[in-house]
Amino acid sequence: MLLRMSPNEPMRAGFILAGGKSTRMGADKSFLEFDGQTLLERALTLTTKVCDRVTIVGDPGKFANYKADSVIADIFPGCGPLAGIHTALVHTSCELNLMLAVDMPFVSPELLSFLLAAAASNAALVTVPRVKDGLQPLCAIYRRDFAGVAEQALRGGKYKIDAAFHDVLTRVIEDDELASAGFSARNFFNMNTPQDRLASEGRSF
Repeated sequence: MLLRMSPNEPMRAGFILAGGKSTRMGADKSFLEFDGQTLLERALTLTTKVCDRVTIVGDPGKFANYKADSVIADIFPGCGPLAGIHTALVHTSCELNLMLAVDMPFVSPELLSFLLAAAASNAALVTVPRVKDGLQPLCAIYRRDFAGVAEQALRGGKYKIDAAFHDVLTRVIEDDELASAGFSARNFFNMNTPQDRLASEGRSF
């Protein structure tokens, strides 16, 4: 069941992180066709169902024709997904901000709704799921104040997202809690390489 807002709930913003170079894939992942949609179209459709505003973080010239509220470029270009998260949080006016990588085709609106509900129920700067493969910071909820933490890391040349969590209050949703809610590691599958794309065929959303 999808999360429905009550009048007292904070506004929620969704950000699709689509600024990567897709080097390992050999083609821009945003435009790969999968189950009748591009990965970007799918991410936008999912995020629109659970967020009040949806923004693409990537090249404004490349994504200008897509149905998002806006498209914004990285403030720190070439610095990886932490730079995309930082850019999103600098631009947001919402307290709860969903970050979703464009290359996660098995994320569902129910999962995103679950994460947003978990984030709304605690004061952590980051609410992030963890499965057997580790933390999933590119399908997670961030509060605006994490922007300062991210900027400090980026200015120091530290681009690993997980490392930026060490000094902030973080709510980790463990594998067993995800399983109890009906989710699993496969929901967080990343399509990074042609082999990943082949492996994803035949899977259902």
